[in-house]
Amino acid sequence: MDLRGTLNLPDADFTIPMKADLPNLEPRIQKIWADTGIYHRVQQARADAPVYVLHDGPAYTNSPIHIGTALNKTLKDFVTKSRTMMGFRCPYVPGFDNHGLPIEQAAMKKFELEKRRPTDTELRTACRAHATEFIQVQSVQFQRLGVFGLWERPYTTMGFRYEAELVRIFGRLIERGYIYKGLRPTLWSTASQTALADTEIVYQEHTSTAIYVRFPLKHDHNGFSQGLSKFYIIIWTTTPWTIPANLAVAFNPTALYAIVRVGEDHYLIGVDLVERVAQALGWTEYSILAEELGASFEGSSFKHPIYERDSICVMADYVTMDDGTGVVHTAPSHGRDDFYTGQRYGLPVPNTVDERGYLTDETGEFAGTFYKDCDTVVVDRLREVGALLDSRPYVHSYPHAERDGKPVIFRATEQWFMKLDHEGLREGMLEQIGEVKWYPANGQNRIDAMVRNRPDWCISRQRPWGVGIPIFYGAKSREPVFDSLAFEMVAEAIERDGSEAWFSKDPSELLPENYEHPTTGETEFVKETDVLDVWFDSGATSICVLEGEVEPLWKERWPADLYLEGSDQHRGWFNSSLILGLALNGKAPYQAVLTHNFVNDEQGRKMSKRLGNIVDPVKVCDTLGADILRYWVASVDYTNDVPCSENLLKVFGENYRRVRNTLRFLMGNLQGFSRDTAVEMMELDRWIVEQADLLADDCVAAYERFDFDTAIRSVHDFCVNQLSKVYLGGIKDRMYCDGPDSIGRQSGQAACFAVLVNLTKLIAPILCHTSEEIWMRLGDLGLLKGEELHTVHAQVFDRPSKERLIVIEANSLEARYAAILEHRESVFAAFEAWKVEASVKDSQDVVLGIREQGDLLNLLRSFTQDELAILFKMSFVDVQDGPSSATFSLSGYEKCDRCRRRLPDVATVGEWSLCDRCRPFGAALLGSVA
Repeated sequence: MDLRGTLNLPDADFTIPMKADLPNLEPRIQKIWADTGIYHRVQQARADAPVYVLHDGPAYTNSPIHIGTALNKTLKDFVTKSRTMMGFRCPYVPGFDNHGLPIEQAAMKKFELEKRRPTDTELRTACRAHATEFIQVQSVQFQRLGVFGLWERPYTTMGFRYEAELVRIFGRLIERGYIYKGLRPTLWSTASQTALADTEIVYQEHTSTAIYVRFPLKHDHNGFSQGLSKFYIIIWTTTPWTIPANLAVAFNPTALYAIVRVGEDHYLIGVDLVERVAQALGWTEYSILAEELGASFEGSSFKHPIYERDSICVMADYVTMDDGTGVVHTAPSHGRDDFYTGQRYGLPVPNTVDERGYLTDETGEFAGTFYKDCDTVVVDRLREVGALLDSRPYVHSYPHAERDGKPVIFRATEQWFMKLDHEGLREGMLEQIGEVKWYPANGQNRIDAMVRNRPDWCISRQRPWGVGIPIFYGAKSREPVFDSLAFEMVAEAIERDGSEAWFSKDPSELLPENYEHPTTGETEFVKETDVLDVWFDSGATSICVLEGEVEPLWKERWPADLYLEGSDQHRGWFNSSLILGLALNGKAPYQAVLTHNFVNDEQGRKMSKRLGNIVDPVKVCDTLGADILRYWVASVDYTNDVPCSENLLKVFGENYRRVRNTLRFLMGNLQGFSRDTAVEMMELDRWIVEQADLLADDCVAAYERFDFDTAIRSVHDFCVNQLSKVYLGGIKDRMYCDGPDSIGRQSGQAACFAVLVNLTKLIAPILCHTSEEIWMRLGDLGLLKGEELHTVHAQVFDRPSKERLIVIEANSLEARYAAILEHRESVFAAFEAWKVEASVKDSQDVVLGIREQGDLLNLLRSFTQDELAILFKMSFVDVQDGPSSATFSLSGYEKCDRCRRRLPDVATVGEWSLCDRCRPFGAALLGSVA
């Protein structure tokens, strides 16, 4: 005869399995979601709810997803799922960015394998095919992470309708006077052979060749040289390749310059820099003959050190005395300040470096030299003619293209620009930045500085793959056509045939029959060959997608509630979106912006194949499970660089298991439970339900502020502390040993169910598969009703109302149990020391004696003796009035063979020792045997 059969022990087959087996479980759940259209059912369930729009920044479709994009999409999924469970309708339309250089480079690899160079048409076709392939690849991979969205109909920047809308947006900007074409200095990538915008640039350490070069005086306009022979200025530069383009030397008109004698030579140097220059050039003996104001040099000229031409003296406020010589080498073709200074003085802008970075015929003897080779070629020539005073390596911060990490140059070319100071656009942007909520708050300062300081936006690129800038030129006049009819005709052609229509069709096929140039009357036209910057493509997403022009079903409202991307997008997508939003709609396209940083390994190193430290999110899903990856995403401080490794993921796997096993235990107590059974809960059960309500209030507040770490950590700590350490141990005796229909067991089951449902909802945005597994099991057990059956993700958080919180506070259960549990901790600490000395292992063999006074004594006496014994996990608790102390002694009571507790009322029944409560079960067992 076995008393075990009389206990209400949990059935492992009743609850969820201890081993999650997420790599196999999750795909099964995802198939159910796909088969039942879970995303659409959730949206339908919120059809009349207020809308919350997280607008997706389009992911680049040049490769499979990586751990950084997994972090990004998972954070977005946390937002949409949690906002849905707050009662909002959260449509999530995934986006994909398809044009531009990275796609070209990926597509070109196939042609390189074939050892042939494709035509532009072939390359564009290959780019579209490559992007299409990886839209599908990334969609599948993002869904494997558990991300909900309109995956069957995402928006793509290469969609025909989207490309057409870009043409219309360009036309709208033309009409409003924002767009112009002009010769301007731009950052130029010689590797990609295209202009870049400032927002596509990162500054990295770079070693240049720094040179001091002297220019001999040719014409002294104001007599500053005092008739001295061998008179020079000295310039310092880190770009020897720009020396052939020099046309001027710039002085600060309000600064003082010294005439310095060195042997027989005389030099003009900023007064504040004389000592530094002398030290750099090794002058041991020199003297200052006179000082002159910078303005006195205007109208004079020096001879170019190599060519037989003048280098005129110009005035410029940007010339400082912080470094160099106080005289700035000026090449209008290759510097932003140089260019505008040259414009003021009517200087030409020679084309001295071509798109590949090679010096042109305009540089004479240097034609055909790659610009970096000028560190040798030009420097050697300067040395040969006696103009070089010093040459040495110089390490400094230098602009590099963000896409390929290669250094760029300034190069004056004709480009299309968007005016940032037209119609108060910049001021409006800065004002709107202050209206947006930034997470973290320092994001506001970052984008403010970038908007405040950025020049006009260069929106043209010299690439084959993109949306062609829809400008026709008169074939003879080269005058551009700015006509809304022409823009619309191009847009309609692209809407039918895609952006290829612009490149493949003749102007006569795109324009109306007998179309005349609105200004010149010409009827023959040529097309612009440049394409739009990809940041223009993505910056227009709020206009194309949220306004519903690309797909009316997506039309929700503008602006979006939230943009969420990496912190680098302050200079990228957030920036370009803000420009277009203000220019076209007069407002920022987002009400809040949340940014995350980048993923590194445990040592803070960037992940790379060379280091072997790459974490593949797809592999993690296949080995540990997506919910473990999601647990990691929720737990890290995403506002700083995020560490990730297999070891860290295993740590979060352990945290996951603690949460899972606690929820499993709660469900295991529900066998025989019915929601229809009315029961008045016992005090400990009321306390744990209240604790769960308070947890829900804290967690939902954390979700509201995107603090996912606090949300999941609070759930984990609740499972460990309130549940495992206190409640589950506190109810185990009555749940296992009381009768199935007893008040104690029914009260405990009601509490377990309420807490389980509450916790399952709280973890749902993060552990989306595990929560659904639990929810589905509750449905199988008949414990869910009506709409609850569909999915946990259509439910609403059980956040307590303000009235409920007032009741909780008024009932003072929290304070009551906080006090008793604090005292329990001190008793446990004393017991741990005593049991080592007494060689006692089981606290059920011990009688606890407590002596207390005042409020604590009254608190202890307010609990029954049985409640105290269970709370303190002892055989018996003797509470007496007296000085504070806790004593321990071995219990003299017999142990009940059924409940395993030592109690005063244990007596013999047949072959067993049983307490009063357990005797009827033993007697019934004996009777059934008889």
